[in-house]
Amino acid sequence: MSYADEVLIRNLNDILENGVSDEGCKVRPVWEDGTPAHTVKKFAMVNRYDLAKEFPITTLRRTAFKSAIDELLWIWQKKSNDIHLLHSHIWDAWADETGSIGKAYGYQLSVKHHYPEGDFDQVDRVLYDLKNNPRSRRILTNIYNHHDLSEMGLYPCAYSMTFNVSGNRLNAILNQRSQDMLVANNWNVVQYAVLVHMMAQVSGLEAGEFVHVVADAHIYDRHIPLVKELLKGTPYPAPKFIMDKSVTNFYDFTPDSFRLEDYQYNAFDHKIPVAI
Repeated sequence: MSYADEVLIRNLNDILENGVSDEGCKVRPVWEDGTPAHTVKKFAMVNRYDLAKEFPITTLRRTAFKSAIDELLWIWQKKSNDIHLLHSHIWDAWADETGSIGKAYGYQLSVKHHYPEGDFDQVDRVLYDLKNNPRSRRILTNIYNHHDLSEMGLYPCAYSMTFNVSGNRLNAILNQRSQDMLVANNWNVVQYAVLVHMMAQVSGLEAGEFVHVVADAHIYDRHIPLVKELLKGTPYPAPKFIMDKSVTNFYDFTPDSFRLEDYQYNAFDHKIPVAI
């Protein structure tokens, strides 16, 4: 099986067997019919993936690879908060009548800040430091801006990336405050693994270790039967990740710059409700 499958199976079983339920408590999320969306959760799940060994995509069910990359580029490359520039509908529930998610995600990455070396937004500061200060221990982004939270369609879930160069390897830590494990876990892992590969390539580095930290890793109540069904599947080996090696400018990547070779996965055609 792929290593990503191994990690997901371990995480899901841990939550089901040892997690804490918030049934009976007041919760913010609701289902489409207005019913409170309760969860069973584990605190502080930490998973490590060596990107030099294997690309971390699950095969227990298909992860929409190109759609995940499209959203990644919408946030990190376009630095957008306009869902009209996104080719999927995953953000529709959190957008206003103009299609904006407010001062969230890409908006935060687009804001320029002043440094001794000049004015940079957060993405360009990372790119600058990876080329000019690769031994720095200050190469990070943070989009959980308390000043702007009231103007965000959704508080950022994946809110911080810390980059660290060891030798010629680019390592990174993704911090998430919260994650819907069935809907979003491997989606985010795939996205930020791709981001590490992108940052490494344009900086003359090799992709190293990707560490994923989730403060509140949960399974929603209506997802529990689906998770149990998912865990009955037979996983496949990981596919081969292929990236266009000719791209040297971060802003020249497109969804077509990436592909998977021999991606096999289980058919899992159940409709998965999303709590909002």
